[in-house]
This record gives sequence, structure tokens and C-alpha cells, in this order.
Amino acid sequence: MDFESKIISREISQLLWEREKTLGTAESCTGGRIAEAIIAIPGASKYFKGGIVSYADEVKENLLGVNSELIAEKTAVCEEVAVEMVKGACKVLNTDYAIAATGIAGPAGGTPEIPVGTIWLACGDKDKVTTHLLKEDFGRDVNLSIATNKALEMFLDFLKSDETPKEDDGEQQGEVKWGAN
Repeated sequence: MDFESKIISREISQLLWEREKTLGTAESCTGGRIAEAIIAIPGASKYFKGGIVSYADEVKENLLGVNSELIAEKTAVCEEVAVEMVKGACKVLNTDYAIAATGIAGPAGGTPEIPVGTIWLACGDKDKVTTHLLKEDFGRDVNLSIATNKALEMFLDFLKSDETPKEDDGEQQGEVKWGAN
């Protein structure tokens, strides 16, 4: 794991510790790299409950609750699947937050519609999810490293911007942000 990932993971750790919140991961193409970066920080067991490596579509469907019709219609490499992976991980792992990744790291597996290097990242909670699309192919190892770092960065940004409203302030939660950052 690179130095940048460790620094971001440490910041995530501090915020989750302070807020007493929990995190899980749902990873396809990254194969557990995001979880590895999270647990690299001592004390992660206080806030990191676990991760699901859902490389096969049946695991996305059966464990994370991703709609099989969605995968059949749009493939597993789409924004909507990434969003469902986050929500499914929050539910199955009983966490406050989750980070998800689904894509084609390469060197093979791409199509003209979904080329190698296409990776959807998502993070959030059961009510609010933010996404980001990576589209460039730098080779498998670099693609996975970029996806891992970007997933951590976007989750850190999500945490920094996530302010839980007080019960009496009248604010409503539940918005899902669709689209790349």
C-alpha cells in the first residue's frame, strides 16, 4: 500500500473514532484492496466491521442484494450497481457507512461499451450515496491502485461533508446523489 493511502486511511480512522461510526466494504474489481487500506491503521477493529469481495455477480445479488435484473440490463459495471453495493453492505454488515467498487481492471474483459479501466466507485450510507467514475486504463496494477486511493479520498470527503442533522432542526435526509463527482 502506498503512503497516500495510509495518510487518507488515518484521517478516515480519526473521524470514525470520533463519531463512533462503523464502516464496511463491498468490492468487486479491487478484490479487498480498499479493506486492506482501512485495516492498515492500528485500531481499525473499533470501526471496520468487514468487507465482502463480490467478484461474481451471484455474490453481488445473493449477499449484497443487488437486483439481478439491473445487472442483466446494465451489467455489473454501472453506477446503479455500485450504489446498491453500498446500501447492501450497510445492511448486511450492519454498518453506518460502506465503500464499494465495481469495474474492469484489465488487462482483458473490456468491451467497446465498457472498456478496461472503467471502474465505478461509491460510498455513503443507507440513505445517501455518492459515486465516481474512473475511465482510463493505465494497466491492471495502476488501475487498482488509482481506484483504491480514489475510493478512500471520496469516502474521506463524504465523511467531512456529512453532518448529521439534529432531530429538531427540520432537515431531511435520504437523498441519493447520482453522477460522478
